[in-house]
Amino acid sequence: MIEPHGLPLERFTVTGQWRNVDWQANAPIDSKVTMPDGKELEGPADLRRALLSRPGQFVQALTVKLMMYALGREIEPRDMPQVRAIVRAAAKNDYRVSSLVAGIVSSDAFRMQAQEE
Repeated sequence: MIEPHGLPLERFTVTGQWRNVDWQANAPIDSKVTMPDGKELEGPADLRRALLSRPGQFVQALTVKLMMYALGREIEPRDMPQVRAIVRAAAKNDYRVSSLVAGIVSSDAFRMQAQEE
């Protein structure tokens, strides 16, 4: 299964260079995608608008990834109430990354990690 959020960025190479043709396939790049909610996106500008239309959802996904990195483990269902609380608190501060980081490091999941024996 292909992650649809990545297709609008397909015209970028791994180094960020813009391209209209897939050099290996020698074919034009089709970066159009229909999202699960039915919206059609093509290119970075459409992706940006789609992400900005649902900031809470985007910030929650970002918070989960940051928290996984901070905890050094996968996020479990029992962690989600803390993730949602961090996102709600960050919303009051315009979803600043500093608010997310502060919320993560002050969460019980981060502060009360068990030490490995």
